Amino acid sequence: MKLFALLITVALSSMFGPLAHADDDAAKCAETMKLFQNAGESASFFKNSYGYAVFPTIGKAGLGIGGAHGSGCVYEKGKQVGTAKMNQLSFGWQAGAQGYSLLVFFEDDRALKEFTSGEFEFGAKASAVAITAGASAGASTSGTSAGASGGKNDATTASPSGFEKGMASFSIVKGGLMYEAALAGAKFKYDPL
Repeated sequence: MKLFALLITVALSSMFGPLAHADDDAAKCAETMKLFQNAGESASFFKNSYGYAVFPTIGKAGLGIGGAHGSGCVYEKGKQVGTAKMNQLSFGWQAGAQGYSLLVFFEDDRALKEFTSGEFEFGAKASAVAITAGASAGASTSGTSAGASGGKNDATTASPSGFEKGMASFSIVKGGLMYEAALAGAKFKYDPL
């Protein structure tokens, strides 16, 4: 069993290599925010949100056992106040590898404080609205989905979503194909500037 776990860890690490790297640099975050500002429903959230966290690249891979990792920037009222890291470990039916950008909006000060309190974890029903350039995509724990993006400059919102418990999340697929795209179990660690 330990050998199996070691082999899975090595396999996931080799898959994540090209997908996930430290993207908590302000320029990469700003570039990614522009994509979301030009992508349908997510654009209106910039005007109506107290703050947001943007993750330029999250790498996700799995085959039965999976994981995801990415780094990003956290903003309050348009000003960067810190950085965050996202890690996820998942078990169950899943296969593939995928790179995507993630944006989490905070409706109010309470939601931002909850996220920045140290170790934050999305609940079991959390999901992200998938933004793609044409292929269907979904992201929820109640169903499974696959998605592919025709190009980041062609992104539009696949379906509208409001705030849930003070937060709203959107993702843009950068490449790859993953059968399973839930945020549930994703843990975020916040570091102030």
